[in-house]
Parts: sequence; C-alpha cells; structure tokens
Amino acid sequence: MLAASYWSLLAPSIEAAAESGYGYCSGSTAIADLPKDSCIAASGTWNEYSWFPAAVGLITGALALSLTDRYLPSDLVSAVMAPTASPVRMATRSSSKRPKGPDAQSQRRILLLVIAITLHNFPEGLAVGVAFGGIDGQSMTFEKACAIAWGIGLQNFPEGLAVSMPLRGQGMSLWKSFVWGQLSGAVEPLAGILGAVLVQVARPVLPYALAFAAGAMIFVVLEDLIPEAHKDPGSRAACSSGVFIGFVTMMAMDVGLG
Repeated sequence: MLAASYWSLLAPSIEAAAESGYGYCSGSTAIADLPKDSCIAASGTWNEYSWFPAAVGLITGALALSLTDRYLPSDLVSAVMAPTASPVRMATRSSSKRPKGPDAQSQRRILLLVIAITLHNFPEGLAVGVAFGGIDGQSMTFEKACAIAWGIGLQNFPEGLAVSMPLRGQGMSLWKSFVWGQLSGAVEPLAGILGAVLVQVARPVLPYALAFAAGAMIFVVLEDLIPEAHKDPGSRAACSSGVFIGFVTMMAMDVGLG
C-alpha cells in the first residue's frame, strides 16, 4: 500500500499537475500569463508548483480518514463486518460510541482498510478514463491508454486480496469476502466512464483525487496496519521483512507495468 501510494497515486498526481500547467511564468510583464511552452520560448522562467495539488490532496485524504476513524458509527461496523449478527443485539449498541474489545477494533481497522482501497481505486479509474477520453494521436495514443489500463488492472489483484483476506480472517464467509473484494474495485470502471465522458472536467481534478487517495491509504498504514503488525515482539522481524518485500513487489508492478 505504501508503494502504491507513491507510484500509483502521488507520482502520477504530480505528473498530471505538471501536464495541466500548474505554475507561473516570471519575467517581463508581457509574458506573465503565458503557458509553460510559450513562456520558455519567450526566454521567461517557468516556476513549477505541480507539488501543490499533491500536498493538498495528501493532507485532505489523511484528515478525511482520521475523521472517518473517529466518527464511524459502531452499528455500521457491525453491519458490514458481522452481517449475521442478531438485529436485537445490534439495536442495543450505541452508534455514538466506538466498538470495544479487540475483535471490534480489528473489525474497525479492516473496514477502514476497505474504505481506503476503495478510495484508491476511484482516481485510478478516473485516470484510465481521462487517458482514453484524451486520445489525440500525439501526446496520448490508444496504445498508451491501453498500457495505462493494463498496468492498473494487474495491480488490482493484490489490492483485491488485501480486502478479501482480512475479511475472511474475521470469519466472514468465503463468498462474502470475495464480493467485498470485488465491490472495492467496482468504483474503478464507473470512474473510468466518468473520466472519459467528462475528460475536460476530470483532468483538473485528477491530481487532487490521486493524492487524496494516497493520503487515505498512508494514514491507514501508519495508524493501524503497522502498529497492529508489530504488537507481537516475536513477529516484528517477519513483519518488517514483509513490508519491504511487499513494497518492492508493488514498486516493480507499478513501475514495470506503467
């Protein structure tokens, strides 16, 4: 998730912002409002701030997941994570309080993970849609758009497992775990259609959306997943090794597959 947050979300966010012309031209008054290429051609200085959408989206995404973690109703957690629970028992729980006990905390943590991965999939679908909607035969060709879709599609396999396996570990049935894994990625084709149809509207929003999803995923990793994995002193070395192996694997997929 950390690797995907950078190579699939933050780096494309900065690239998308740069392509959208985030920056300003400095020099004489006559060239102050020129776009990047014209500014450089007129011997002006182009000042990049393509980092700005990534910074805003990253902080906003982390803040959104923090608020979700704080105010997520316990009834919703129980309904999603324990769908076979008795309605009478669920009705006795207060929706204003966080669930108690290690099982409830694990359920809450997994649900936040599902939310983060779902948020992560939306801007990826948007990026695919913008790529196909922006085909012009020059800067974006059909082959490039297909390569983007292929790379994002392949990395969805481990992301789906990251949703389904913890749910299965919590006692959810095999079928329901599979369905939740599929639903977390179902937003991607919907976002792709939206991006292709509204390419001119979606393109400026894309850098912020990508970074927002990165902030949400990084928050879940730092706040819940890593601390939980290191609770058992005897397994810390294995957990740390798993983090690096997973990071390198996702890095290779994200970079190697486009």
